[in-house]
Amino acid sequence: MSNISGIAASSGIAIAKAYKLAAPDLSFDKKKVEDVESEVKRLSQALETSKEELEKIKSNARKTLGDEHAEIFSAHLLVLSDPELINPIEDKIKTDNVNAEFALNETATMFIDMFKAMENEYMRERAADIQDVTKRVMAHLLNVTFPDPALIDEEVIIIAEDLTPSDTAQLNKQFVKGFTTNIGGRTSHSAIMARSLEIPAVVGTKTITSDAKEGDVVIIDGIDGVVILNPSDEEIATYKQKQADFEKQKQIWAQLKDEPTVSSDGEHVELVANIGTPDDVAGIINNGGEGVGLYRTEFLYMGKSELPTEDEQFEAYSSVLEQMGDKPVVVRTLDIGGDKELSYLDLPKEMNPFLGFRAIRLCLERDDIFRTQLRALLRASTYGNLKIMFPMIATLNEFRQAKVLLEEEKAKLKNEGVTVSEDIEVGIMVEIPSTAVIARQFAKEVDFFSIGTNDLIQYTMAADRMNEHVSYLYQPYHPAILNLVNNVIEAAHAEGKWAGMCGEMAGDSIAIPILLGLGLDEFSMSATSILPARTQIKDLSKKELATFKDELLSMGTADEVEAFVREKTNQ
Repeated sequence: MSNISGIAASSGIAIAKAYKLAAPDLSFDKKKVEDVESEVKRLSQALETSKEELEKIKSNARKTLGDEHAEIFSAHLLVLSDPELINPIEDKIKTDNVNAEFALNETATMFIDMFKAMENEYMRERAADIQDVTKRVMAHLLNVTFPDPALIDEEVIIIAEDLTPSDTAQLNKQFVKGFTTNIGGRTSHSAIMARSLEIPAVVGTKTITSDAKEGDVVIIDGIDGVVILNPSDEEIATYKQKQADFEKQKQIWAQLKDEPTVSSDGEHVELVANIGTPDDVAGIINNGGEGVGLYRTEFLYMGKSELPTEDEQFEAYSSVLEQMGDKPVVVRTLDIGGDKELSYLDLPKEMNPFLGFRAIRLCLERDDIFRTQLRALLRASTYGNLKIMFPMIATLNEFRQAKVLLEEEKAKLKNEGVTVSEDIEVGIMVEIPSTAVIARQFAKEVDFFSIGTNDLIQYTMAADRMNEHVSYLYQPYHPAILNLVNNVIEAAHAEGKWAGMCGEMAGDSIAIPILLGLGLDEFSMSATSILPARTQIKDLSKKELATFKDELLSMGTADEVEAFVREKTNQ
């Protein structure tokens, strides 16, 4: 039994067996073989086992993600049956008397390099398919476990170094009861997805992958940020009680599900949710959300072997808009780059990808990708209350260029006889300090602001939010951050516009009173944070909190701000 401390990333308690999600060691030696027929048979068995796994994954994907996402695995199955790939591997075994691992690697590498060099984008994308499939076959040849979240069919807790957005998108919360990682913080994508899936998570433990063994019993305490390995019967009983108490607390919060979000002095603000897929809308409705404050469209592009089509995107956007009815839906255009990569896009390798070719910068350069998304959004606009938001805007010219492309695609659709809403608000995500500083100039041209504090904080403090050595500098309550946020809100209100926040700070219990006092109009957070936030706001006076504004903004440290808020709000 051992207790490991980490960062509480998603509330709740989970108890289940450990499932280690780690890349297997696929190293091998070249060997001469005498019995080539046995070696070919060994290859065939590895191919068949891989096919069976992929069929199962495809079936699971169809049930949980829909037909479109399942089709990626059809492409993988075709690779496994392609004689153009399989025959050369078998020939190499027979003619060179080499082991199957060496023959597979040599042949696959040749095809991957060949496809990557092709000018046709579709053919270049096939390289990723071959790479993924041959890794699976190699694992079976080496008789090592090839972990795959889509194959999980029993209750487990995921143990990993970290989880990529595409890993997290595959998790089925029916079986995955929680996860814990070595690295990450509350604002890492894995943590954000955990809150969307409503599963407990503890991140930043530093050592969980070396401490935990496959099959260990694990308790995840996502409330206090603790992981317990191989707990005693008494500890299991204690945490089952804590789990029951948490469920009771959720029932109390649920009493406010259908109520508006109103402060004690009668001031209304909007509590909306951040989502990644159309399936996440159910969480908003179940938690009494008043809209979608951030639809992260990049998840449409992940876990695929090629770019989503205009029709695929239209189906996703219209689905969300229809489900939300007349409630606002803020859709962020493609935000790829940084820690979010697409295997089928040949993006440049950068020294600092978070400050590089990403989000709107990528979209303005690759306007073919951007225009497809804009057309899909415009076509879907008549299905609900759509608002479009451009990410990573650093200059007015970037916003203007993006707006021109949007207007051009709107005009084209109208010429094609497609009906488009005339009431689409177009805003920006404020996550770069330069934009927050000149928010007054932006406010004259945008329809709204949504403050993305996850990036705004790391850029302002010059501290990578994923780097544990400088994590102490990730300070949402730092006066520099509060002054930038205040500047954006004041600029919006001066022009009669609204200002929201879609960073994790919007759902933080210390930040909520500050933001209410600064006059924030819309708070966008994980769906599971909505009811606790509504409960908190109904006991706060917006007018009283506004009287503390100048004092808060003139403080010197985040600690001073936090202590002041705790004192004034009895937290």
